Amino acid sequence: MDTPDRSLQSAAEILLRRMAERGIDHVFANSGTDFAPIIEAVARNPGDRGLPRFVIAPHENLAMGMANGYYRMSGKPAAVMVHVTVGTANTVCQLMNMARDNVPVLLCAGRTPNTETGHVASRNGVIHWGQESFDQGAMVREFVKWDYELRAGQPVGALVDRALDIAMSEPRGPVYMCLPREVLADPAVPMRRDTIRPLGATPAMPSPSAIEETAALIARARSPLIITSGLGRSPDAVEALSLLCDDHAIPVIQVAATDMNLPSGHAMNLGYAGSPEPYLQDADLVLVMCCGVPWMPRQTRPKDSARIVHIDVDPLVSRHPFRESEADLVIAGQPGAALRMLREALGPRKPHEARRAAVATIKAGIEAAKATLLRQASTQTPIHPAWLGHCINAAKDKDAVLVNETGTSPRWMDMARSGSLIGGSLAGGLGAGLGTALGAKLAAPDREVIAVVGDGSYMFGNPLPYHFVQRAEKLATLTVVANNHQWSAVQQSTLAIYPDGAAAKANVMPLQDLNPSPAFEKVAESCGGYGESVENPDELPAALKRALSKVRSGIPALLNVHTTGRP
Repeated sequence: MDTPDRSLQSAAEILLRRMAERGIDHVFANSGTDFAPIIEAVARNPGDRGLPRFVIAPHENLAMGMANGYYRMSGKPAAVMVHVTVGTANTVCQLMNMARDNVPVLLCAGRTPNTETGHVASRNGVIHWGQESFDQGAMVREFVKWDYELRAGQPVGALVDRALDIAMSEPRGPVYMCLPREVLADPAVPMRRDTIRPLGATPAMPSPSAIEETAALIARARSPLIITSGLGRSPDAVEALSLLCDDHAIPVIQVAATDMNLPSGHAMNLGYAGSPEPYLQDADLVLVMCCGVPWMPRQTRPKDSARIVHIDVDPLVSRHPFRESEADLVIAGQPGAALRMLREALGPRKPHEARRAAVATIKAGIEAAKATLLRQASTQTPIHPAWLGHCINAAKDKDAVLVNETGTSPRWMDMARSGSLIGGSLAGGLGAGLGTALGAKLAAPDREVIAVVGDGSYMFGNPLPYHFVQRAEKLATLTVVANNHQWSAVQQSTLAIYPDGAAAKANVMPLQDLNPSPAFEKVAESCGGYGESVENPDELPAALKRALSKVRSGIPALLNVHTTGRP
């Protein structure tokens, strides 16, 4: 079928068509009265002819989570469309997460009509006065790279290009567009030039002289250490890290990991941790890559004699208002490129027999401690988070995607393939895990997706809209609610500051108890999914097997697992 004459199309049609031309495959939408020109544009192009595919998300929080998961698995940005000020407000929590995690998204919000009369799309409802704000973009400006309101007479296609280029230039992140109803309904204004090219500016290469200096530091180091959190966002960087560490016996610790950065079975992988404390005391060189908070100075820091190097596209983490930078060398550039350059500068593989033996001893100690904990945890009631993680690992596919939001620890998981882990954000905006799992499954339909979330995270995640979209879009994922009936983070934070205080001695600590706990499994059942509650540790392996059997047959499943303590 021929493409419609662009001179006859509205700005709304060109907006959507340009999104598709620039690689936006999906729009996660929560519509409102401002969407009339968008809805008309979609109706005029049945079968999504040259337009992105729209997915209805009954809550904006869920839509943003889906955009997050879709990008994390595909590397392609998605668009989210919401309703004016109120819809924008519901995106902000996840917008904070995506800003801190450098996840691009094209967030579009309608703007209440500017005019009261004189235009077919002028105000025609009382809410059009109540929903107007003096500066709608101000709601999100703290957490986006760019925001703008489309004006009459402007080529909307050029605006899409600018938004996506900025979102996809390093460091990547969200952008925001306000779209007044009258302007969307008007005839489109043509672009001066409609070149289609890769999104974003070409990323900077690390300084060769700085890489040479870092290579010299590695060559002289007795006990080097790499700390990362999100280097695994790039499969290319995972491979480069694996080769460098193997060649030169450099151990890696993953702190507050947001991604799978090194295969679990790699000889230099010391696993996942909240703090690198046990390893910093011996390290004489610390190489920090893609890690905004590698250590908390109040608790631990490298020894004074250690040399410290930070490498990332934004190694100063410039969007963190305060962060004392402890570094001898700061290198901006693509981490994958930096790792390849370092490996070339260091030359052939070195034996480093003593270092390899030391790392092997540390890894053996880690595995022994895990085995001891598992023996103790396997019979505990309520179910211990370690036993939950162990059982999930035993039941999942080898290349399953784990979306983890305060549910378990990735240290119990065997992961070898890039994209196997999507962890929580430093911003701490709860409720991302559910939508992220759906977006991941949409982007990678052939991979098993398991969302492991705390009971509080599940409630924050808008579970009814989540299960609705699972069913409507046929996205069969396994949801495991690690239900400890409380806000564990609140409890632990209080105990850390007041270990002997009144709250610690209370029968029930104030403001953190989540009893009586809902029957979460019933929420899944209400949307055609399979649900089950599990309280006995002996029953957990069989319950996981049943649930995953349902998922593999195309039926979403949820296990409400009653746990104790924090992951």
